[in-house]
Parts: sequence; structure tokens; C-alpha cells
Amino acid sequence: MSYEKKWADNDNINASEKKKLLKDGLRIFDDIPKYAQNGFESIPKEDWDSFKWAGLYLQRPKEAGYFMMRVNVPSGILTADQFEALAEIGKDYGRDVVDITTRQAIQFHWLTIENVPEILQRLENVGLSSAGACGDITRTIVGNPITGLDPNELFDTSEIVKEVYEFFQRNEDFSNLPRKYKMSISANIHNASNAEINCLSFTPARKEIEGEWINGFHIKVGGGLSARPFLAQPLDVFIKPEDVKATAVAITTIFRDYGYREKRVRSRLKFLVADWGVEKFKEVLEQYTGPLLTQGEDAVTKWNAGYFYGVQPQKQEGLSYVGFNVPVGRLHSNEVFELARIARKYGNGEIRTCNSQNLIIANVPNELTQSLLQEPIFERITANPNSFIGHAVSCTGIEYCNLALVETKARMTRIAHYLDEQIELDVPIRIHIVGCPNSCGQRQIADIGLQGVLMKTKDKTLVEAFELYVGGTLENGGSFNQKLKGKVHGEQVQLVLEYLLNDFKTHKFLGESYQEFFIRVGIAHIQQSLDEAIARLSEQVS
Repeated sequence: MSYEKKWADNDNINASEKKKLLKDGLRIFDDIPKYAQNGFESIPKEDWDSFKWAGLYLQRPKEAGYFMMRVNVPSGILTADQFEALAEIGKDYGRDVVDITTRQAIQFHWLTIENVPEILQRLENVGLSSAGACGDITRTIVGNPITGLDPNELFDTSEIVKEVYEFFQRNEDFSNLPRKYKMSISANIHNASNAEINCLSFTPARKEIEGEWINGFHIKVGGGLSARPFLAQPLDVFIKPEDVKATAVAITTIFRDYGYREKRVRSRLKFLVADWGVEKFKEVLEQYTGPLLTQGEDAVTKWNAGYFYGVQPQKQEGLSYVGFNVPVGRLHSNEVFELARIARKYGNGEIRTCNSQNLIIANVPNELTQSLLQEPIFERITANPNSFIGHAVSCTGIEYCNLALVETKARMTRIAHYLDEQIELDVPIRIHIVGCPNSCGQRQIADIGLQGVLMKTKDKTLVEAFELYVGGTLENGGSFNQKLKGKVHGEQVQLVLEYLLNDFKTHKFLGESYQEFFIRVGIAHIQQSLDEAIARLSEQVS
């Protein structure tokens, strides 16, 4: 290797680190053909986790030998050919399930080791990769899903994202990081990439340099969710677009060489940033980059949470993009084929995925938008969704995930449809559901977050239940939602939410968002509403 593993002589590094010293995670690609030829039983259990570097996790139950695969989609940009290749993989090997994740990636299930080499080849044939989609490595880079089309971005970031992504792809100088490493790059002024929850984010900014205003980036570092969430903090630097790659490499090198490797629960970059502070972090960064420009003017004006619904004008005259809701991010292979066909017929074949688990068809001539919307597929995948299903986000849940405690996707769909039938509001409510504390569904930034737990009933049986969190946002630097006391039985969640939201409707001001309401009335008011809802439901049951 071309770098020194400074932690190699540390006797206190964890077991995963000791294993990575012996064999780099990306070397799993060398072993996959052998395992594919000899079957799942030939894979030693100690190698199961190594498949993460190939974007593969064993789904529930692990012993059954079925894999989940994530496919990188930098900035969410896909061609129709790529979308069709993904549809074919889902149809041939994944029982027709094709999910969009909260990081714009594509996720398959039900894959077997025998078919993985063919799947990897199909991805490579269309310029896609699952390498690094999981593991202690740079994950897919989140960006602005409408970059290049966006009237609300300072400049097109697609080539910047591509350059940085390709540098880290299969790069063994950076495939042994202390933990997963999440990056976002966006010049959208509405924070489309959820900058504050990434390890490293490049956000839009302007600076006057020698009398000329230059568009570029500010940097935030140390964000991340899971059981101990942190909001990314701004560094006092301004980065020109041509310097993004060098800066990203420098910050990733700092994480690689100084990140914690003793306890995996404290190995994310967020813990290093929290301990060092941003001033020291900048000092170390400049040892790699040389002196950096100080901050300019922040160009972020508000947060759109990655939602781009309906027919919207592009900055190219005469063209529009059309944003669609994919309920909880789940597509089926026949739908993916159909979307590729429609993208070719009405646009230039380009499809974009969003971190809100939705999608966009780009470059549609204005005169064709209404014809596009008449296609039958857009009855379910609609450009004008009902409010609750249109702002519902879900992780994979117990259906496939070994870490999850509860069902999520199907439950979130039922809850959202029920609320859309029962309640009409003048503002959207973002409800995120997660099956465990790892928060792949990003419940900390939701208006209302549902986190799955197990609860004992009166007869001592364990049932699926949820803890509720309220008031999350990434506006103005962000604040995570706060936990309400009590657990809610899984079968009663939609009724409890109905009660809470009716209380919101009764006491809110016209046009007041849930976050504004939360700040004004305080958590005690919402806690009282929850207590009343649980008490009423208990009376009905008894």
C-alpha cells in the first residue's frame, strides 16, 4: 500500500480492524467467483461481513444465504439503459423488488451468491457499481438530483461528483476507513442533499475574491445519525469547485489516519470532529492542503428535504423535469422497465433518484408533460401525491434487515394512506419510520419519527411497538427531533398519530409548519396529547 497504517501496532484496535489489517475489504471481489462456483455453504462465517465492500449484506435470516445489494448512484443520475439493467436484475434475481434508498442508491433483495458474478458484470456493462456501497469505505455520494437542470443551484455539480466518486471507487488507499463514510456535494440552495447528516458535505457558497464574486462551496464535517446523532459543523473555509476533489481526499485521509479504531461504536468521523473541534480540524486539514480561503457567504436559503414533485421548469428553455412519489421507495421490475420506456419516449432517457426515496424524469419538452402524466403507471407513482404518503420515508425493516425489530415499509404505507383519508392539513408532515436505532430511514430529521421497539403486553408477550420523536428539521443548521415518553403498540400507531395531528390541526396557525408549531407550543403540549391518545385507546381496549 502507498500509505502507512499508523494503527497497525495498536493492540487495542477492535476485531474488525485486526481482520482488515490482514486483508483489505475490497479483496472480497477476488473471492466472489470461487464462492459463486461452490455455493453459499463454502463461505466461512468470518467472511460474511466482508461482502459489505461489494455492496452486499446477508438479509434476514443470514443462514438462508440471500443477499441484499446496494448499487451506487452518484447524485441519483441514471440513464434509461442503466434503469433497464437494474430492472432486469430485479426481475431475474431479486423477486422483482427494486428499492430507492435515502442516499439515492438502488437496493435489491433475494440475491444468491451463485448469481452475484453475473449481476456485477451486468452493472459494469452499463457503468454502474456496487463497490463501496457498504463497508468501512466512502459510500455513494449524495448530490442534487436535478443538478444541471436546476434553476436553484449555483452551478452544475454532476462532473464534480463524478470526479470524486471515481477517485474513491475501488481505491485501496481509502478502502480501510475506521467506519462508513458518507459524503454529499450539492450547489442547490435548498439543501437538497441533507448536508448536516453527512460525514463530509460541500454546500453552496459565494465569496468575493479580488473584486470578483466566485461561486463555490462551504464545508460541513462530522454529521451522522444512528444511535448517537450529530449535526455536521461548518469549517471556516471556502472551496473553489476545482479544489473539491483535493479537499475531499485530504479530509478522508484525516479520517483514515486519525479516526478511532478501538471501539466501533465511536469510529465514525463525527466522534473525531466532536473531540477535536472544528478549529483543530481545520488546522490539520491545512497541513494537507496548504492555507485555505476563509468562509464567504452561505447560499443556502431553506431546506426542501429532497422533494421535487410535479412539473417544474428546468433552466434549459422549453424543458421541464417531472418529480414523482414512489411510496416508501419501493418499485417493482415491471415499473422500472416502464419508467425507462417513458423516460426515452418523453425525455432524453434520464431518470434521477432522490434521497426522499422518490424519482424524477428529466428533460421533458414542455408540450409533452401532460401526455407523460397520462401514462397509466402514474396512478400509483404520482406527480401529485396525497400529503402523508408523499412525505413518508421508511427503512427496509424486519422484512429483510437483520438489525430491525419491526415491520416498516408496509406499515408506513398503511399509516400514510389512513392519515390521508382522515386528515387534511395546509402543510405537509414528514413522517419517517425506522426499524432500529441505526436510522437508515433518518427518523431524527422528521417532523414525526417512529422508531421500532419491542414492548411487553399485560400477558407478558412481546409485540411490535414504536417510540415517537417530534420536531426534527435541517432548517437553519438543523435540530434533531425529541423523544416523547411512552411506547405505542404497533397496531395503534395510526390512531395515535391521527390524535396528535388533529391536535396540531386544532392549535396551529394558518400556514404554520409542524416544526414551527413544535417550537411555539413546546414538547410538553405534544406529550400531553400523546398521553391522552394512549389513555383513550387503553379505555377502548379494556
